Amino acid sequence: MTDILLEKGTLWKEIVRRTEHALSAGALLSIPTEYEFIEDSGVRFFVRILSALKRKADARKQQEKESVSGKRVNPFLPYEKNLFVADISETHVALLNKFNVVEHHLLIVTKEFEDQETLLTPDDFDALWACMAEYNGLGFYNGGEAAGASQPHKHLQMVPLPLAPEGPQIPIDSLLLSADLKGDIGAIPGFPFLHIFARLGNNIVMSPPDAALRTFELYRDMLQRAGMNRTGGKTIQKQTGPYCLLVTRQWMLIVPRSREFFESVSINSLGFAGALLVWNDRQMEMLKSSGPMTALRSVAIPV
Repeated sequence: MTDILLEKGTLWKEIVRRTEHALSAGALLSIPTEYEFIEDSGVRFFVRILSALKRKADARKQQEKESVSGKRVNPFLPYEKNLFVADISETHVALLNKFNVVEHHLLIVTKEFEDQETLLTPDDFDALWACMAEYNGLGFYNGGEAAGASQPHKHLQMVPLPLAPEGPQIPIDSLLLSADLKGDIGAIPGFPFLHIFARLGNNIVMSPPDAALRTFELYRDMLQRAGMNRTGGKTIQKQTGPYCLLVTRQWMLIVPRSREFFESVSINSLGFAGALLVWNDRQMEMLKSSGPMTALRSVAIPV
């Protein structure tokens, strides 16, 4: 277990303080959105329309140009000082998401380079739960480009709950009530794609080190049940396929992925929580016509 450097009870205040600073410094480029709800398969999906995504697209194009030129393009080594929130542990740092759509979107980044397509380690879970214990949020990991990862440097992410301004904390909450479990692990009947779901103890967050150990062991078992390779521990191992991971204080979900896009819509881990992003009205209408659950099924592994 890595040593935790984050002082208890300080993270949320520091996120708010650093957000104000980063906005005033021009380092945080928050993207304004509008939103709609789409009812499908028992879920009220929360769908944002990104009205200023061009800034992020331009930034990605610039990174691609720099990559071709051979220049260093890793935004986390070094990271922008104005986006720094806190040292979480000996191995991880907390940064603000520069192009945030969700307010107070936190990145949990390895201090040394590790590839985003390597399996998570106990240190990753220690850092995640140090943050999860601070405030109620949804942790997630986009395991590889086909799972929606936009950067190759390993980073978990966390957004505050609730995800939407109305309704349940997480849009898929209604489906979780019917989860079919054997012990702590099972499946959600309403999901028409390969996935592994696990319940956590009610008070797991009370001891972040124990929560990290418990969820790491569950993560290993869930990967194996999903037909993927099982990590051995601290050793860095390449994953055998892309996947999305969601973690809350009550449950975990792993969804193996087949590709990133449904038509032209990029889907990351938040999509499987019931929160999607579209660029424009055309994509919104396409999503309404096809149905968000069909979109998720098409980028996962149908069953």
